[in-house]
Amino acid sequence: MRALLLALAAAILFGASTPISKILLTTFDTFQLAGFLYLGAALMMLPLSSREWRQSDARRLDRINRWRLAGAIALGGIAAPVLMLAGLGIKSAATTSLLLNLEPAATAVLGVLLFRDHLSRRSALGVVGITAGGAMLSWNGGSLDLTGALLVTAACVCWGVDNQLMALIDGMTPSHSTLWKGFVAGSVNLAIGLAVAPLHASTGSIVAALTLGGLSYGLSIAFYLAAAQQLGATRAQGIFATAPFAGAALSVLILGEPLTMGQMIAAAVLVVSVAALVAGQHGHPHHHGSTEHIHSHRHDDGHHLHVHPGLPLSTQHTHRHVHEPLEHLHPHWPDLHHRHSHGS
Repeated sequence: MRALLLALAAAILFGASTPISKILLTTFDTFQLAGFLYLGAALMMLPLSSREWRQSDARRLDRINRWRLAGAIALGGIAAPVLMLAGLGIKSAATTSLLLNLEPAATAVLGVLLFRDHLSRRSALGVVGITAGGAMLSWNGGSLDLTGALLVTAACVCWGVDNQLMALIDGMTPSHSTLWKGFVAGSVNLAIGLAVAPLHASTGSIVAALTLGGLSYGLSIAFYLAAAQQLGATRAQGIFATAPFAGAALSVLILGEPLTMGQMIAAAVLVVSVAALVAGQHGHPHHHGSTEHIHSHRHDDGHHLHVHPGLPLSTQHTHRHVHEPLEHLHPHWPDLHHRHSHGS
């Protein structure tokens, strides 16, 4: 339940970013806004991350986890926000918000193809439905309008890889990985933006962009990562996929954008499809080998059997720990502890 609530809070915070970013794009260059958003995320995470420095440090990551972090920063922190904001400059905020539902579909497909995820038949139908809903949103007044939709789709693919990579990083806490991602990606995009065009935004607009980034990309990312490590990237994305609907609703309320019949039909398809995606867990006998890693966990999940005298089993905490070999059967998702292969 805690993981589900974290994913939902992340969705609401991220959903609010689309209509507000649409307003800020009138003041900022695309790269500049992307840079300030992620720098705001880093600043939001700085106090929490500084307290966790001894538990989580990129210098302690092994080679594979350093590559995972670098890939997540490059695709999810640098490329994806620029692509999304470029698409947002073309499409309405409501349509862009709904198109972001392609992110869980991309996460799921990439998970099966590259990251040893497993999808049930129901979840696979959910992916198909989400893709169909996204295709419906590419139509504008009976004609095909691909430019903005393709930009947002490309952003969703980048974020899909990012989601999978960040969920697999087991040597950093969510707030600390968000700090690294925000500072590196934000600095790179802001530097590109300042090189391309002068900064015309007022101090108030810069503060607004940093604040929006802190809430919608900082707290939202940290909440999502904490949920993904427990639910798995695909299922956490299923909950996170409520963000586009919140963004679409806020676009209508804040920007006064019209909600068309096509958007409402697409939204209905997406709601059903996301529900199917998130419902697809499965159960079978499976084996866990001996593992040592760092991540947020609790001791009432059947996997973390080491003992802390006086610590309630339901307490969420982070430290380096060892898993002894274990074999059991229970319903599960492809989370950090269930990246096993499946037969045909």
